[in-house]
Amino acid sequence: MPDISKPPTRIEIAMSLIRTRIEKAPGAKLPSIRRLAEQQGFSKSTIVEAYDRLVAEGEVDVKAGSGFFASARLRPFKLAESSVQSNRAIDPLWITRHSLSVRDSSLIPGCGWLPDDWLPGDVMRRILRAVARGETANVTAYGTPQGFPPLRDQLARRLNERDVAAEPNSILLTDSATRAIDLVCRFFLRAGDTVLVDDPCYFNFQSMMQAQRVEMVGIPYTQNGPDLEAFAAACIEHRPKLYLTTAVLHNPTGMNISVSTAHRLLKLAEAHDLIMVEDSVYADLEENASPGLAALDGLDRVVLIGSFSKTLSGALRSGFVVAKNDYIEGLTDLALATGFGVSDLPAQITHRLLVDGSYRHHLEGLRPRLARHMGTTIDHLRKLGCTPWHRPESGMFVWIQLPEDLDSSEIAQRALEHSLVLAPGNVFSVSRNASRYLRFNVAQCGDKRVFDVLAKVMRA
Repeated sequence: MPDISKPPTRIEIAMSLIRTRIEKAPGAKLPSIRRLAEQQGFSKSTIVEAYDRLVAEGEVDVKAGSGFFASARLRPFKLAESSVQSNRAIDPLWITRHSLSVRDSSLIPGCGWLPDDWLPGDVMRRILRAVARGETANVTAYGTPQGFPPLRDQLARRLNERDVAAEPNSILLTDSATRAIDLVCRFFLRAGDTVLVDDPCYFNFQSMMQAQRVEMVGIPYTQNGPDLEAFAAACIEHRPKLYLTTAVLHNPTGMNISVSTAHRLLKLAEAHDLIMVEDSVYADLEENASPGLAALDGLDRVVLIGSFSKTLSGALRSGFVVAKNDYIEGLTDLALATGFGVSDLPAQITHRLLVDGSYRHHLEGLRPRLARHMGTTIDHLRKLGCTPWHRPESGMFVWIQLPEDLDSSEIAQRALEHSLVLAPGNVFSVSRNASRYLRFNVAQCGDKRVFDVLAKVMRA
């Protein structure tokens, strides 16, 4: 059973708040003990101890008669310190670590991927051997700057079938969707810029934005997509550079943005000179493709991100960015500067899976299997008094509201004592207003113990 991280002490929280000031203004004078205690609601002794520890760590300098100053020395960035977490059950990195390290892989309904036995492992091994034996396979040299051309050709054809007007030269291959988003953010953003995200949104978006050292503003998510009035108001107040979203099979709610909302959203983006980054990693789980932002926009203001990690294999690191050619040229240079491109080997394997029909056959079996598990999972959860916010037509996620007086982070903490990893609502929420919600991955809910443990901890 994984260890449960203890919540930070008041001294550690005070230290984290002081570190935030240091990060923003190295060398600047820091508040006095009395003033900081009043501002943060801590006792003076707590602030004294926090300052003493930071002085010992070299992050705060003391000048006799002048007070405390932020050290001007370069210090490494620590993602866990970039936001104060009083409860690690709502820390995205904590959830990810436990999902990846829990010993019983049958009990991770809070994760975002398919069970191993749902994935075409035998097919993958066969393709891997075939690619390795091929005389033309590139197993030694660096790849081309934008990535394996045959895969980009195939991706362009597949995207055009979904009404995304892409050509091979408008595609940059990456080793994952996460890497693709990282590149896009580095390309468009500077530290201190503002990014709009859905509230709730995929929790790793928040970690990535913290790593980019940008400000996040959450836009309430409705059953039609983002709240347009809140979106427009945020554009006026914060002048954001990017909007990051999952328009098709939204994570965590499983919703699709409505066409009317998407059109109005694109007009707002044009009016406020905003780039929209659409994460499409779950789009292939739909039987009938829904129009996302990229399909409606024509890649004018939308940058499309995708990968095969969620649908095919987490071990096969194969992702991509689709954007207009002016952006792709700069993104390619950035990819070369920060990673020297991408390996041809996973791209060759992905290409073979696409062209020989293996991927299509896999999806044909996967979609109805997910639909069956969606129904049974919702039925089990309803019996426990939980209510789906929306019943998704496709995909792997359902967003569930707990009965009144239950807090999802507390439920998640208790569940972890039984090696059950859940995803509490506030891990997805910038505003932390989703304390009664849990996201369930229906593909990971086939074991009866999931609901037995959930029922037990809900009663506790």
